[in-house]
Amino acid sequence: MYGAILGDMIGAPYEFDRGNKTKDFTLFTGGSNFTDDTVMTIAVAEALLNAEGKGEAEVKALIIEPMQKWGRKYPNAGYGGRFIGWLWEADPKPYGSYGNGSAMRVAAAGWLYDTIERTREMARLTAEVTHDHPEGIKGAEATASAIFLARTGSGKEEIRRYIVREFGYDLSRTCDEIRPAYRHVESCQETVPEAITAFLEGNGLEDVIRTAVSLGGDCDTLTCIAGSIAEAFYGVPTGLEAECKARLPEEMLEVLRRFDIARGKAGKHGDTDPDGNGRIENAIKNFHENPSRETLITVLEAIRQRSHEDGYFMIPVIPPETMIKMFDIEHIKVGDTITCEEDMRFKLHHIQLKDGKQWLVAFTSQAEFEKGAAVSTISNPISETLKGCRNMPEEGIIINPWGGRPFFLHKALIGLILDADIPEI
Repeated sequence: MYGAILGDMIGAPYEFDRGNKTKDFTLFTGGSNFTDDTVMTIAVAEALLNAEGKGEAEVKALIIEPMQKWGRKYPNAGYGGRFIGWLWEADPKPYGSYGNGSAMRVAAAGWLYDTIERTREMARLTAEVTHDHPEGIKGAEATASAIFLARTGSGKEEIRRYIVREFGYDLSRTCDEIRPAYRHVESCQETVPEAITAFLEGNGLEDVIRTAVSLGGDCDTLTCIAGSIAEAFYGVPTGLEAECKARLPEEMLEVLRRFDIARGKAGKHGDTDPDGNGRIENAIKNFHENPSRETLITVLEAIRQRSHEDGYFMIPVIPPETMIKMFDIEHIKVGDTITCEEDMRFKLHHIQLKDGKQWLVAFTSQAEFEKGAAVSTISNPISETLKGCRNMPEEGIIINPWGGRPFFLHKALIGLILDADIPEI
């Protein structure tokens, strides 16, 4: 949820059309503080962390309680008039709103669930406690859906098509076309499409936020929504995450820590499922579509983050002849015990290019591996793969060599990742 919160903080000084509609501005100022967008994002996250296995009525009650708790704790965060009244009601009811508040607070729903159907269902419930107008619900569902698709490996064009097909938003306009006439509006239908467009056009989290700010309008909410999707697609650069944490009180950071554990970002060891590498795959896709220094850095940052999360690569190997001769693979049954007293080492596959240089091979997922020749693979920690390659004669690692979008991770780039010297975008 750092992307949502960063978007809120960075956009806050430019709310009510106080900016110059440019991407060239100081990222953090004295006015870059969290607003109601962050407070309610934290509240909804806390609620959903406790909602597993609960029925619809129970979930809504669980959502209302922390929203009122956090809203009363931070009463001057910039809430709308009707919402302020709702915060203090003894028996709060939805009030038919189609405001963009339902979309700005929904980020947690985009991260916590395994299917897009469940994601949309929970997004709907987070909206309906206040914003039960069809447009308010649609805005929340669309935002959560975009986050889900971005974090599970969908490309930008796939995300665009899904949002247009399912929610009917017009995503045909460019930011340059939107910018001149766009003004401060607080409806979902005039905020969510613009935020998604900013995400689609941006390159990296910071650039997405800058693009959203340049549109004007309800900047903190627009950038909150755009940033929440961008985080799922690109990840969060270390410097920006640190800046975000430094501007939050400890009680909010505690919710974020719990949330990170729940979504598998922190406190999870032995993440041997390569499918958790969707962030790397997204970054590589974006690099191929728009090769630049910024998109290259985004790839390196994604690899670095997955390394710190104990992520794994699939590494193609050549089994030793001893193993092939020893085991009659076709006749091994489940439950059989296999022992071997010999020291058997796998030989790593490499690719030799026309210039004679050799590269190690790694895959981010089973789907990427299956695009090429059938070979044996092992799961190896990304961190160990990088460290090992640095001491080998190969030029570096080719990530996902099949399928037309290989990424050449040269040893010099590996050094940047391992030494945590990745320049900020």
